Formats: sequence, structure tokens, C-alpha cells
Amino acid sequence: MADVARRAGQFIRQEAATFDRGRIEHKGLHDMVSYVDQEAERLIVSGLRELLPQAGFITEEGTTGADSQATSAGTALTWIIDPLDGTTNFIHGLPCYSVSVALLEGPELVVGVVYEVNLDECFRAVRGGGAFCNDQPIRVSATPTLNQALIATGFPYSNFHRVEAYLGILKEFMRGTNGIRRVGSAAVDLAWTAAGRFDGYFEFNINSYDVAAGILLVREAGGHVSQFLHEGDPIFGREVLASNGRLHEEMQGLIGKFWQ
Repeated sequence: MADVARRAGQFIRQEAATFDRGRIEHKGLHDMVSYVDQEAERLIVSGLRELLPQAGFITEEGTTGADSQATSAGTALTWIIDPLDGTTNFIHGLPCYSVSVALLEGPELVVGVVYEVNLDECFRAVRGGGAFCNDQPIRVSATPTLNQALIATGFPYSNFHRVEAYLGILKEFMRGTNGIRRVGSAAVDLAWTAAGRFDGYFEFNINSYDVAAGILLVREAGGHVSQFLHEGDPIFGREVLASNGRLHEEMQGLIGKFWQ
């Protein structure tokens, strides 16, 4: 899996040098896709199909290959793929974007890889086997309270119906932490939380392919991942709260003031 993600990342890195913004397509409001996303996804699907021909796919750009088995999470084994998480960063030449690949066995995450292209950092985890960055073990931070924490988030780009509540949450985190960062790739936010660079991360209106691999990274690095106010399903539940574990209850309490 890591090799497949790296190969896709190498393609993305090569294309970044000569990328033409005129080849952008719009999937929806502020939701862009390029030939780079689409070709990277085809590369990933092809490589993963060689590893597990029987597995299905959930992909951001809809690539499923030549047969019809790659349809949903209902199969026993399902790949969840984001070929270029941080497309807006890529299009604008901002150096933070990643490849994200996860494998579900039934409803359970069993393998996850996030490859950050610009730093050449490959984060990986296997259920029960710990988390690693470029083959070195990683752990979540030991930060005990929010007032000592650095928190990551993402901003909604199309679904604004809860933006006022979200702004209230942001104000509280601004006042009560060491700072908030918005990197622009949910997969990287989670990988960096797993590595202890961020102490926590939260975002709503998020998709499974953005977060699946990163969720496993955080869990295997000793952290905790849930929905905003309850355990729920952070993979498909459209909202994710991740932390080093020590901050989780405090973060949920703060979010709960606004997120009813």
C-alpha cells in the first residue's frame, strides 16, 4: 500500500512543476478536481487491485476500474481512497497535499497510509501494529490540557448551514489554546495529530476518503477519534474529532456549547 501511495505521490510531484490551472474542473461550489487527481486515482486503483482483486472501492473521483465489483463499503474488503487530499493547495501551489489510502474489513479499519507529497513523509498503520512515519514509530502528544495545545481544523467550502456554530467553536479554541492551524488536508491533519505535531483536530462536512486512513493512524498512535459529541462513526459520519486522548473530553465539552 505504501509503495502504491508513493508512486501516486511521485506522479503528483512531477505534475506540480508544470501544472496548468486551465485544466481544472468544478464538481460543485468551490469543489475542484484536476486531471492530476483523476490520473493519480487510476494509478492507485490499478495498484491496489493487484494486491487484493476481491476488494471493493470507495473513491473520491469515481474510478473503479474495468469490472463492477468495486462499488461500496458493503463488501468484505473495501479500499477508501483520496488520490489528492488538498487539491486546492495543489492548484494554488501551496506545498501541503497528500495521498490517502485505507482498507476496511467489514466496518473496521485495518490498514491506513497517508503520504505527504512535499515532505516525502509516508505515515502508515496496521490495526494492532502501531503507527509509523518513514518506518519510525510515532505517538500522539502528551499535552494534558487545551491551554497548552495546538489544534488543527478545516473550514467548510460548500456547506455553510452551520457556519455560525462553527465560528463560535473557533472563537473558543482561539481563546483557550496555543493556537489553531488550517493546513488544507484532513489526511495530513490526522497524520500530524498521530505524530504529536498537533494535539487535536476537528472538522465537519468531511468525507470518508478524507479521513479513513488518518483515523487509524491516530488510534494506533495512542490517540482517540470520535464524532463531535459522541463516539458515533467518524469514518462515514461527516464529522471528526481526534485528539491525543487526554484532551478529548475537554474538546467535546467546548464543541458542545455550540454544536447541538
